[in-house]
Amino acid sequence: MNKQPNSHSCFICGVHNVAGVHVRFYETVSETGQPEILACFTGRSEHQGYPGRMHGGVITGILDETIGRAINYEEGEQPMNWGVTAELNVRFRKPVPLGVELTARGRIVRDIRWLFEGTGELYLPDGTVAAEARGKYMKLRLDEIADVDPAMLGWRVYED
Repeated sequence: MNKQPNSHSCFICGVHNVAGVHVRFYETVSETGQPEILACFTGRSEHQGYPGRMHGGVITGILDETIGRAINYEEGEQPMNWGVTAELNVRFRKPVPLGVELTARGRIVRDIRWLFEGTGELYLPDGTVAAEARGKYMKLRLDEIADVDPAMLGWRVYED
């Protein structure tokens, strides 16, 4: 599995964000041979909604970034396009505990010129789907999103 880059400050992937989720992203292939993004993380008390449960907004953010990163599959540390959320629908199925290793998976299900659609799931340790999402994302170059050099953001692959 290829590991995807993280940044310094992002709430979802930022390695130096003290309140962040510190999600690690990997490129993998599904059982059906479809390219997917695998996200690995452990929720902490900073991510709590109800006592002992991950906040739904944090779950949504994780699924959003997992799906949005699918456009960068095999593009390396400086992707040509970034997935920018246009629409996201999330269905919550089970409570998500804190303090245990969790995973999420995301993939592209439709890819057209400047837009792609993707789906993703967040899994409990026993493999049960706790939440699922479907979204539409615009493909934009980083200079269309922000006036910043990715190196200034600490955007690179960090060792596990």
